[in-house]
Amino acid sequence: MTAVAFRGIVASALAAATTALTPLATHAQEYPAKLVRVIVPFAPGGGSDITARQVSAKLTENLKQQFVVDNRGGAAGLIGMELTAKAPPDGYTIMVMSGSFSASSATHRPAFDPINNIIPVAEVGFTPFVLSVHPSLPSKTAKELIALARSKPGQLVYASSGVGGLTHLATELMANMAKLQMIHVPYKSTGAAMTDLLSGQCQLIVGSLLPTLPHFDTGRLRPLAVTTAKRWYSLPKVPTLAETLPGYEVELWFGVMAPKGTPRPIIERLNATVNKIVQEPDMKKNLDSQGMVPSGGTPEQFDKRIRADYERWVKVVKDAGIKIE
Repeated sequence: MTAVAFRGIVASALAAATTALTPLATHAQEYPAKLVRVIVPFAPGGGSDITARQVSAKLTENLKQQFVVDNRGGAAGLIGMELTAKAPPDGYTIMVMSGSFSASSATHRPAFDPINNIIPVAEVGFTPFVLSVHPSLPSKTAKELIALARSKPGQLVYASSGVGGLTHLATELMANMAKLQMIHVPYKSTGAAMTDLLSGQCQLIVGSLLPTLPHFDTGRLRPLAVTTAKRWYSLPKVPTLAETLPGYEVELWFGVMAPKGTPRPIIERLNATVNKIVQEPDMKKNLDSQGMVPSGGTPEQFDKRIRADYERWVKVVKDAGIKIE
């Protein structure tokens, strides 16, 4: 083969590669060219829904196209997760989800395999759970509560937002680490669980910050510990649970996800936009009103968190003997 011929082949190959990449690059530059559906796998009013509406409004503002929330609640989030997994991977269906994504994936075995068929785009923010007790319990600290539970095996009653939900798994993780036996009463929602907790029918919960916070000042609930690695800025006097149970850490994250196969340039554009908006003063204020701090970061960082949570919850499910559905 002559040098001229070889150079011709190389030039043709480079031209073909450039041609192949051009539609993808152009597609990403034009994205979004139409309305984007933002699936929320829960009913309106919850943390994922509130976050999704805030993020969607900001995406609409920044990307000059409508991002519209579509609530598809039910089956511990699996209905909305399946719709996301099976949607065309073109960037026009995305999902805003909470840490329940990893929990539901660990406690269920859906055919669509959410962990491997829904990919991370960007984490929006995170907030702690709080170990809280009804004031009828004498315990003033997590250590005292653990001692009380050990002295009364199978007598203390804890509430959760449902079997296999994050409040359930977070409490079972605590019980496993502290070697406790307690009675679990699952409810259909955090709101329903809070009603019975406040009335004293249940005695404790490891629940998200937002619904429990208003009851601390009134004395209707007593916060004993937060579940983050460090003390939380809005509850500086409340210790971490890790101060009593070293290594315990649970965070409730919220983030944007998309169907597997969504073009990387679109993922990167969405990621860059989310990273920008979570640092805008009004968005930070909105997140703060939910007891949340902004996260941001790369899709890879978000993926690492999701998979680490999933592996932890798989172990909790096994250790606690929770039935997988």
